[in-house]
Amino acid sequence: MNVLINVFVALHVIGIAALLGGFLTQMKAIGAGTARMVPAMLHGALTMLVTGMVLVGLNEAQGATLDHVKIGVKLALLVVILGLVYVKRDDERAGKGAFAAVGALTVANVFIATLWA
Repeated sequence: MNVLINVFVALHVIGIAALLGGFLTQMKAIGAGTARMVPAMLHGALTMLVTGMVLVGLNEAQGATLDHVKIGVKLALLVVILGLVYVKRDDERAGKGAFAAVGALTVANVFIATLWA
């Protein structure tokens, strides 16, 4: 079971990398006002959602104690991120505010995951 959990943790990290990497590749375009939500951002966010839900289920099945408030906060941030990326995915320009919000919420999600004890 631990190997399976570790595989899903790795896939979760890959999802975070895709979402944050997609954001970082568009950083230069923010100044020009041409930043857009790239497909990697949507796929990364969806990967995070699915693997996160699987991780919660696997850990619950194993009898681990989970911080459900932390999981709820992370899920709420991810739902907002997914909503913004999904709605703006076909737009030629995402808008500075929405694009910056996706980046800030993604970074906040990473810090919550690593620093919330």
